Amino acid sequence: MTELFHLPATEMLALLRTRQISAVELAEAHLRRIDEVNGEVNAIVTLVADRALAEARELDQALVHGRPPGPLHGLPIAFKDLTDTAGVRTTYGSPIFADHVPDADALVARRARAAGAVTLGKTNTPEFGTGSHTVNEVFGATRNPYDPDRSAGGSSGGAAAALASGMVPLADGSDMGGSLRNPASFCNVVGLRPTPGRVPDDSSTAAWFSLGVSGPMARTVGDAALLLSVIAGFAPTSPFAIREDGSAFAGPLESDVTGLRVAWSPDLGGLPVDPETAAVTARAPAVFAGLGAHVEQVRLDLSEAEDAFRILRAWHYAGTFGGLPTELLGSNVAWNVERGREVTGADLTRAERLRSRLFQRMGEFFDTYDILLAPVSQVPPFPVGQPYVTEIAGTPMPDYLAWMRSAYWVSVLHAPAASVPCGFTPGGLPVGVQIIGRPWADLAVLRAAYAFEAATGHGATRPAFGR
Repeated sequence: MTELFHLPATEMLALLRTRQISAVELAEAHLRRIDEVNGEVNAIVTLVADRALAEARELDQALVHGRPPGPLHGLPIAFKDLTDTAGVRTTYGSPIFADHVPDADALVARRARAAGAVTLGKTNTPEFGTGSHTVNEVFGATRNPYDPDRSAGGSSGGAAAALASGMVPLADGSDMGGSLRNPASFCNVVGLRPTPGRVPDDSSTAAWFSLGVSGPMARTVGDAALLLSVIAGFAPTSPFAIREDGSAFAGPLESDVTGLRVAWSPDLGGLPVDPETAAVTARAPAVFAGLGAHVEQVRLDLSEAEDAFRILRAWHYAGTFGGLPTELLGSNVAWNVERGREVTGADLTRAERLRSRLFQRMGEFFDTYDILLAPVSQVPPFPVGQPYVTEIAGTPMPDYLAWMRSAYWVSVLHAPAASVPCGFTPGGLPVGVQIIGRPWADLAVLRAAYAFEAATGHGATRPAFGR
């Protein structure tokens, strides 16, 4: 019998609405699970058990008194430690903010809580979300539930590990260079990087910056779509917020993929890929072909995204974190700030030209194909004590960013991209495949991901520990 904490969120929601379980019972089940396994993986870094139980009791009483349940009624959630949560410590993984308690919720937290989600706490992240390995000086490293000696990825590694471990059924994340997709791949869960503006930003300092987005993480595609249906929708705080509300994502995702035009790129134009990762992701095209899709391997070169991403990211870091005490910043953040201070006006012009040209070229690409398949990460989960990947298939990586090109090149496309479980290495480590769509086609990506998930069932394999 499946443990309550491992059920899909959609099934939990049905049990709650029919009063087969109470919100308090569900919260208690997850709090017990956290107590059982969090010490091993270090995914939840701030726990608010009393608050969660109080919120759950209020929701139970509301149902008794006939008040209609919200879309996330009673579902436990933990927010990334980059997401401001009113009255709950939010450190951003930085010693500078180790005791910081925000006065207000960020948009994602505000919308989820208004929809009836129960806040359990915060999930671990590297300092200011910098890097695809979740470790910081405040809380230490998050470990992979499938092998605690391995990385859970990042920067939403705490969220991915908490989901895989059964500590929460829903979690939020953010993604500039792969931070929703890489940890989902490493932990055998689902992460969706939405089209920029789908989940609006409420930043008062970087409202026009489009590389970084917020999005949903969950154990199933349906659960990720459920959370997206709540956190998506127009907000006047973002100058490029998409006008559509999130209701379209709450409906059924089943669709006939017969005739779907699928492009497969094993390396996005010559990127080195670890042989084990390559072997697992190479199975994905056959899955779609078996479902009746038209699949074609393509020669696709996204290398123009390299300079565009690095210039815009560095410029953003200098502007956002350049005013903080340099001696208190970790090496990755400090390196990004220094690179940002070197950016010139000519650099920014080149970055905009590169990504504009790439956007137009990919628009033509998606006139021919409906989705693009590619590896999420170029490697499987690496040792947790290793700061970052230094070599892939014999190719040295020049810095801590380079090993995630398969994710951050896609970030430049202004397109939705999902990481979906694709299988396991011979050693049992999870590997995800990236399903990429044209800009604004988030629903098409989710439907393709749902079909792939249903055909393979890889996401149903839970970690062996703590069962």
